[in-house]
Amino acid sequence: MSPSAEKKLAGKSIELQTVAKVWDGTRAVDGVSVQVPAGSFTALLGPSGCGKSTTLRMIAGLETVDEGQILIGGEDVSRRPSSQRDLSMVFQSYALFPHLTVAENIVFGLKVRKVPKAERAERLKRVADLLGLSPYLDRKPAQLSGGQQQRVALGRAIIGEKPICLMDEPLSNLDAKLRHEMRVEIRALQQQLGFTMVYVTHDQVEAITMADQVVLLNQGHLEQAATPRDLYEKPGTPFAARFIGTPPMNLLPATAFEQLAGAGTLQLGIRPEAMRIDERGPVRARVQTVEYLGADTLADCLLGTAPFQVRLSGDSRVVPGEDLSLGFDTADLHVFDDATGGRRDDLISEIGAQLRS
Repeated sequence: MSPSAEKKLAGKSIELQTVAKVWDGTRAVDGVSVQVPAGSFTALLGPSGCGKSTTLRMIAGLETVDEGQILIGGEDVSRRPSSQRDLSMVFQSYALFPHLTVAENIVFGLKVRKVPKAERAERLKRVADLLGLSPYLDRKPAQLSGGQQQRVALGRAIIGEKPICLMDEPLSNLDAKLRHEMRVEIRALQQQLGFTMVYVTHDQVEAITMADQVVLLNQGHLEQAATPRDLYEKPGTPFAARFIGTPPMNLLPATAFEQLAGAGTLQLGIRPEAMRIDERGPVRARVQTVEYLGADTLADCLLGTAPFQVRLSGDSRVVPGEDLSLGFDTADLHVFDDATGGRRDDLISEIGAQLRS
């Protein structure tokens, strides 16, 4: 990629203020408030049906806002059509015109807007160089690989030089190796050009490896908006704790521990990789099944009737039916209160001390 191919864009901020979308009485998006700083990369993450694509489409102006406001660059655009929101969008299906060449697909929007031919050619060269598409400009989409088609869709979005780019699960049609390559390319492209990116995905790996901020949605509600590191290290709710991390965090009722028999509605969260074999550890567990994964060994265990997983080194020789004593550092303990649905960081030191006693 040549330095001359790059052109820095000025990203715009996006703010959602208690935004809601109602379908036949069902609140598909329910009072979501999020701030997306100018020039940043935000991922909308969550399971199918959580409202992430609907939220993106409301930002794009493809769906109406039933409640709340959407601000772009500080201006209320809630009632503006998509064409007046100064943004571009990349869809899951790529939506390329099969009868047009790569070059014609990329410049299609500029041609519709009657951008002069010389300027179209200049922008096309810059974008083609940036995305490595220069050798393919005369080909039709059917003659391209999936990754190359994705680059054409990206090129069509960025050639308009808009300050905001929205992407709706753009990598879901690619194989695992190509998804990894495209994750790296899209993130690098966003950082080089400086536009604001909002990216919808159900894949936590995409979200935490690409984004500056992850917005985790669940059944139309905002669970947590945080940096990937904060979401992993300090999940705000039991749902966030289980959704982020592979394998997911163990959530055990505090009452499963003899020392905490009177702990009521509290749950303890411990990530599988934070647990270790420790003869003096507070967790007495029975191994149910073992998965050897090479570098790691995953053991499914029971603490009483409560199931949980432990990630050990690949050379660990645990077997089903074996009883283990397991420990962990207090710093790796998470405490949640079922009564409120939130974290209880104020109890971590106290509970850690009780477990060690």
